[in-house]
Amino acid sequence: MTMKPILIKNILQLTPQSQTVKVSGWVRTFRNNQFISLNDGSTIKNLQIVVDFQNFPEELLKKIHTGTSITVTGKLVPSLGKGQTHEVVAEALDIIGECSPEEYPLQPKKHSLEFLREIAHLRMRTTTFQSVFKVRSGLAFAIHQYFQQHGFVYIHSPIITASDAEGAGELFQVTTLNLNNIPKTETGEVDFSEDFFGKPANLTVSGQLEAELAAMAFSKVYTFGPTFRAENSNTPRHLAEFWMIEPEMAFYELPDNMDLAEDMLKYLIQYAFNNFPDELEFLQQRQSEEEKQKPQNERSSMPLLEKLNFCIKESFERLTYTQAIDILENSSYNKKKKFQFPVQWGMDLQTEHERYLVEKEFNKPVILTDYPKAIKAFYMRQNDDDKTVRAMDILFPGIGEIIGGSQREERLDKLEQRMKEMRISAKDMYWYLDTRRFGTVPHSGFGLGFERLVQFVTGMSNIRDVIPFPRTPKNCEF
Repeated sequence: MTMKPILIKNILQLTPQSQTVKVSGWVRTFRNNQFISLNDGSTIKNLQIVVDFQNFPEELLKKIHTGTSITVTGKLVPSLGKGQTHEVVAEALDIIGECSPEEYPLQPKKHSLEFLREIAHLRMRTTTFQSVFKVRSGLAFAIHQYFQQHGFVYIHSPIITASDAEGAGELFQVTTLNLNNIPKTETGEVDFSEDFFGKPANLTVSGQLEAELAAMAFSKVYTFGPTFRAENSNTPRHLAEFWMIEPEMAFYELPDNMDLAEDMLKYLIQYAFNNFPDELEFLQQRQSEEEKQKPQNERSSMPLLEKLNFCIKESFERLTYTQAIDILENSSYNKKKKFQFPVQWGMDLQTEHERYLVEKEFNKPVILTDYPKAIKAFYMRQNDDDKTVRAMDILFPGIGEIIGGSQREERLDKLEQRMKEMRISAKDMYWYLDTRRFGTVPHSGFGLGFERLVQFVTGMSNIRDVIPFPRTPKNCEF
């Protein structure tokens, strides 16, 4: 019977006793024509293969370079090398796929993240991106685990939709019309009756509205899927395609919403702590080296693991938007004009303001509530002051807002009036209004941008580095 390869992760858990093992992977380095550093993706740790060049043809060894895929059979023995406990003394070595050192862009040296973005189809072979995407995979699993353990029903919200949940208008249109010969009406407008759906359609910016419909049947639901925003922005915080987690809960008011969001975030960060110690330790070292290149005032206030532990251990500070504005206005930062954006009631808080509250004022995560109605979406429940709505944002160190949510407006008359003010068609949104007509209840929900969560947990400074194939303006490769 042919011996099957063992994952390096499992090999490293064995006690080396000169037992025969077989392993397959990709060469990271080949030193002195004797030591191969092998990785198979099961762990960020490499396995050293010791090759006695006298036992193998010279022509075979000449074909081994960084990136070459090989299978090795040999004896697993204790390693005397620094930083490693296991090594395999090769008895048989087969090359599966050759890799030209002249053409292969990944070499055993430090590559910039900008360069690696250009070769996103290969960057997952680096330790940095293996660490990031292992953490991303684990967090995705943990999200489902958390909600399933708490009695939520997973809803697949539509990717193609005729609604714009946020009302921002930054939509990717979906059409089957011939763009070289677009049908027009008598008035010269696009004749969407000729289109596949018979009306304008776009890629979704949110699954929230559909999740609200489901919450009226199941009480507690969540969506977790791709969302799209055609925002022409090239900042380190924006993607055109990203993933959102959006729970919706019937019979939940704003305090319940805040409790759930805080508990969920702590659960997810703790899960990463428990399951990815090697990856997080590596990413902390990587971040520490990156921080040294930044100006003093732009450096992170705490190491990665300390920052994550900080969010797990601390109870989140809760205050209203109005209280936050008062704090910001009276802060020494504001009086000394250190804020780039002036502070005044009614403004949409900028990241610098959010980070001040978290890192300077309270030294803990912050939940802000009751934002001005004018800067929030139509579906948020209006407060009695007629100026604010029952919104909430959760602010984290180093990143600012990580969650946005609200108690939803369950009163039909109030919702219709707000939609009228914002020129949202009640006729087109009849299905949404029906949830208020037929057995309405108080309900709440929030949205967590998955990439922003991964960015926070991994310490990566650019959101393009936490999604395998980033979609940004003028960039749709792979």
